[in-house]
Amino acid sequence: MKKILIPLFALGAAFAVQPALASDGEALFKSKPCVACHTVDNKMVGPSLKEIAAKNADVDGAVETLALHIKEGSAGIWGPIPMPPNVVTEEEATTLAQWILSLN
Repeated sequence: MKKILIPLFALGAAFAVQPALASDGEALFKSKPCVACHTVDNKMVGPSLKEIAAKNADVDGAVETLALHIKEGSAGIWGPIPMPPNVVTEEEATTLAQWILSLN
């Protein structure tokens, strides 16, 4: 009986973790000040995340560039309002960039 239950438990745990990994970027986005200026679908102070994803689709190095802009801020890319730097780790910035780009 134990020989059957242990693999089944491991398989169940693997499937339970999968949705959590997919939503890491969204949860991180909602926990940071990003939501003050950005939404997923509509322009607010800054462009929508889907606009950012579309503009950067198929661009080499987009994850790294976007992660850098998230961490250090940017100016002049989407208009006159600069984006301030965000207090995020390199890993968080990369997670956010990957998630944003997946919205395309």
